[in-house]
Amino acid sequence: MQPRWDYGDAVRVTRNVRNDGTYPGLDPGAFLVRRGSVGYVVNVGTFLQDQIIYSVNFLEEGRVVGCREEELIGRDEEWLPSRFEFREKVKAAKALSIRGVVKVPLHSLGEVIKVVRDAPGGLLYHVHFNCLSGEPLMVPESALLPAETAEPSQEVEA
Repeated sequence: MQPRWDYGDAVRVTRNVRNDGTYPGLDPGAFLVRRGSVGYVVNVGTFLQDQIIYSVNFLEEGRVVGCREEELIGRDEEWLPSRFEFREKVKAAKALSIRGVVKVPLHSLGEVIKVVRDAPGGLLYHVHFNCLSGEPLMVPESALLPAETAEPSQEVEA
């Protein structure tokens, strides 16, 4: 296991970071750092001997936070901000169809299980919708709304 970054390297966090219970003085689940924020590696360690953990100083937030390697990219790497992230609850902004057959009705609830940043044509999400039995759909950002809102629209191919 070789770390990708070293002390002093600038990195960007790719998802919102919340307190997992290890950040002192804040309740578990409390918001710590917004996705897209840039920080500097101040230490490199391991967790359970199989995960590299970086202590990253996010100067603007005034916090040093532990991040897994897969949660970080280099500061200068291409960054596409996303509206949603892993585990976020969403609603279908449009009826979603495959080959002309509606599979996900308008306003169906779902959960983001993966954000695909390197897809041709831009950001896509793997979403598990409650109305489908175990088959996630790859959905463009324009076809999703936060779960607490709903705006009627038209049908779109998934």
